[in-house]
Amino acid sequence: MSEPARCRVCGEGLAPFLDLGEQPLSNDFATAEESSDFRFHLEIAACTGCTMVQMVHEVPRELMFREDYPYLSSGSTHMAEHFEAAARDALERELRIDDPFVVELGCNDGVYLKHVAAAGVRHLGVEPSAAVARRAASLGVDVRVDFFDEELAREVRAKEGPAKVVFAANTLCHIPYIGSVLAGVEALLHDDGVFCFEDPYLGDILATTAFDQFYDEHFYYFSVHSVQAMARRHGLELVDVAPQAVHGGELRYTLARAGARTPAPAVEAALEQERAAGVTDPARLREFGERVRTNADELVAVLEEARAAGRSVAAYGATAKSATVLNYCGIGPDLVPVVYDSSPTKQGRVTPGSGIPVVPSEGFRASYPDIALLFAWNHATEIRAKEQGFADAGGSWLTYVPRVQVD
Repeated sequence: MSEPARCRVCGEGLAPFLDLGEQPLSNDFATAEESSDFRFHLEIAACTGCTMVQMVHEVPRELMFREDYPYLSSGSTHMAEHFEAAARDALERELRIDDPFVVELGCNDGVYLKHVAAAGVRHLGVEPSAAVARRAASLGVDVRVDFFDEELAREVRAKEGPAKVVFAANTLCHIPYIGSVLAGVEALLHDDGVFCFEDPYLGDILATTAFDQFYDEHFYYFSVHSVQAMARRHGLELVDVAPQAVHGGELRYTLARAGARTPAPAVEAALEQERAAGVTDPARLREFGERVRTNADELVAVLEEARAAGRSVAAYGATAKSATVLNYCGIGPDLVPVVYDSSPTKQGRVTPGSGIPVVPSEGFRASYPDIALLFAWNHATEIRAKEQGFADAGGSWLTYVPRVQVD
C-alpha cells in the first residue's frame, strides 16, 4: 500500500475534496498526429495542518515548461497594462535606492521586466522556457533560462548582490518544490527587500466555482491563511495583500523578512474575511466539489441541446484551463467543432486530450456561430468589447463561471 499523500509545504496529511479525473498537459497544443498520450490524475486536496490547497499528484516540470511553451503574457492588452502598472509601482515604491536590483521568477516574454530595463534598473529574469525567454531578451531584458531554486538564488546573490524586489506573477503556484524557492528568496532578498507575487486566489475560485483554475501547471491554490503560514516557515512575514482584477481573481502578496516591516491593516482584514467566508473550512471545500459536478453536467446538457436543435457552436479562447473543462466534461469536436484563438502558437493545432481544432480568431468574425463557448472568461470584458459584432448579429455567449449561462 502506498503512503498517504502529504502536504508539500508542512508535511501534514491531505484531505481530498475534488477529483477531476485523468487530464492531459494543459498547454500541449500539438497537431493531431503529434498529440501526447500523457495523462495524470487531477485530484485536489487541502492540508489538514497549514490549510494549503494543492494537487495530490505532481506533473514533471520539464513536461510543462518546455522549449515551445505557447503562453505569452503580453498576448492580452489588459495583462500588458497590468504588468506595466506593477513595474511602475515597484519603481516608485521600492527601487529609489542606489543601484537597486530586481529579480523576476518566470519572466515569460518580458512584459514586466521590460519596463524595469527601460528605467535603467539592474535586473534578471529567470525563465525555464527558452522560446519565451528569447522574446524577453529581444526587448532588452536580461534573462537566464533556468528554474529558480535556493542554489540558483545563492549563485545570483554572490554575483549581483541582494535583490530589493523579487517579483513573480502566475509562477509561484506552479512550483511544487516551493520550500526551495522560498529559501532562495530569503537568501537573495535585501534586508529591506520585498517578495511580491500574485496568483489565482482560492477565495475567488470557491466563490465563482471556477473549477478550470485547477490544471497541471497550478500546483498550489493560495489563501491568505496558507501564505502567512508558509512565509513563517522560511523566516519571512506576510506584510500586505492586494486584490488584482486579472485571471478571474488574484491576490498580490507582499512578503518581507520577519520583523523588517509592519504588516499593513489589509492583512488582518483579509484573514478575517476568509474566516467569515469559510475559505479554509473543509465543509465549504466539499460543497464546492459538489457544485463543480453540477456545473459540468449543466454545461454538457446545454451543448447537447444546441446540437439537437441544429444551432451552431464554437469556442472562443484556447486557454490552458479549457483542458480541464473539456476533458472533465468529455466535450469533443462532436459538441464543439472548433476553437477560435488569436495566438499563432496554438493555431493549426488541436486542444489537449479533446482534439478540437484551433483556428485564427479572424474566422470567428467571418462566420459567426449561434453560440460561442467562452473559455477565456477571465478576459470577458475585453473580448465582448472586441467582438461586439457577434452580439449585434444575434449570437449568444455561453459561460460556466460562476454558473452555466447563455446570454
